[in-house]
Formats: sequence, C-alpha cells, structure tokens
Amino acid sequence: MKKVTLLSVFLLLCVAIFAQYPTPNSVIELWPNGAPTDNGLTGPEKDYGDHVSNVTKPTLSIFLPEKCNGLAILVCPGGGYVDVWNGGEGFSLADWYTNQGIVYAVLKYRLPNGHNEVPLDDVHRAMDILNEKKNEYGFKKLGIQGCSAGGHLAATASTHFDTPEHRPDFQILFYPVITADLSFSHHGSVYNLLGKEPSAEMIELYSNEKQVTKDTPPAFIMANSDDGLVPVKNSIEYYNALQANRVSATLHVYPVGGHGWFANSNFVYAEQWKSDLKQWLNQIVKTLQ
Repeated sequence: MKKVTLLSVFLLLCVAIFAQYPTPNSVIELWPNGAPTDNGLTGPEKDYGDHVSNVTKPTLSIFLPEKCNGLAILVCPGGGYVDVWNGGEGFSLADWYTNQGIVYAVLKYRLPNGHNEVPLDDVHRAMDILNEKKNEYGFKKLGIQGCSAGGHLAATASTHFDTPEHRPDFQILFYPVITADLSFSHHGSVYNLLGKEPSAEMIELYSNEKQVTKDTPPAFIMANSDDGLVPVKNSIEYYNALQANRVSATLHVYPVGGHGWFANSNFVYAEQWKSDLKQWLNQIVKTLQ
C-alpha cells in the first residue's frame, strides 16, 4: 500500500476543487512580452485550486455563451490584494452568466505588493483585449464586476479610467471594499495595495467614494448588514456618492450573510440576489435594442 503524503492529499483536493468549475473556452496571457510595470514579487505562483497567490503573470479566462445578448463582463475576484479567488469568486458563476447570453471573462490580476498601479494596469489591458475581440464575441457593452478587494479594483476602474475605452459601461460590486479611509476600510487590502504607511494623498486617491463623477458608470451594489470584515458603510458611501453625482445606482443590503457569500449556495438570499441582478442586467440589454 502506497504511503499517503500531505502533498498527495493536497493535490487530490485541488483536483476536486477544479472539477466543480466549468472550463473556459480560452485562457489569454495579458502580457506575453512582459508587463510595463512590476509588482516586485518573485518565485512561482501558488495555486490552491480555488485561489492563487504570488501572481506575476496575469491571465484572462474567457467563457462564451452559445449566443451573446450584447453584454460582456470582466470579473475581478477578491482576496484582500494578497490572493485572487478566481475559483469561488470567478469561475463559479460562469454558467449562470453564459446561460443568459453574457460573455464572462475572469481576470487573474497581478497582486500589487504595495505597487498600487499594477492591478489597474492589468484591468486596462484585459479591457483592451476584450474590446479587440468585440466583434468576434458579439458584445456591444463591456461591464466590470468585483468582489471584496476585487470590488475595490472594479470601483477603481470605474472612477480612474484614463480613456473612453477604459471606462466600463457598467459595474457590479459584491460586498466591495470601496475606501482607503482606515476608519471603515479593510486594512489588509489598503496596506497590500498602498504599502504599510500610505500617504494622505494616496488614501484620498484610492477612496473611490471620493472619486465619483457624473461620468462614473451605472452601478449594481450588494452587501450585508452583518459583514464583519468589510463594513457595509463602504457600499453605502459609494451609493451616496453615485446618487450625489446623478449616476444610476442600485444598492441591495441584505440583513445577514456576513462576507464572501458570492459562491455560497447556502446563503439565505442567494436566489434573491441572482433574481435582482438578472433583472438589472435585462434592463441594460434593453438599451441595446
């Protein structure tokens, strides 16, 4: 009888985790000739099956519907800017989206390691790749989605775009980190993005509730009142800023569920948030008709 090692058990668990997720139609490397910025990380990427760390080579996993309804979504999984939960907060909902006719693209972005510009560079490159394939994939509007720290990245992309091509057409935020204000932010996400002693200027810049303008794209935001990791105030302050700038915004705050319920089928409001989001997406599709 072969001796069972911890490594073999780990590998079996990884296989089991991967088996529960759909397979992408293609995986595209973002910077095959090297990225323009460096996060300072070295060594191999660490893949745990449902999340990865030490990401230095970002990729875009594409899931295509049988027939596109005109929408595509770029997904930024969470992980406190120290991991990318591309399984649970990325691949897990691919079938739900593609069954609605939506092109679904999961971004495994480089982790900042204190280099704040790095994740957003990857988002912009991913948007460029998707827009180059717009006719091939059959979509007209490209939105962005993010969970937790990935929600901060999605909100950053929605408030810090440098060209019209890098402005998402809409944003979907699950229990997002929005602010860098340490009085109500997730401290780990802020420190991983900006370093251990961020300046007042950087805190202001990456507090996305303070960066909203009339050109910020429409938003669908979801959070829980009892989130003990990322206070619901993040979502509320962002919603209020959107409203103040007359940007179309929808905010759903559920009473219980904590943090990280995106892929939790036992979440009490799982069917409700899916129904709410599907209805909102259908309204966006109608604008294309």
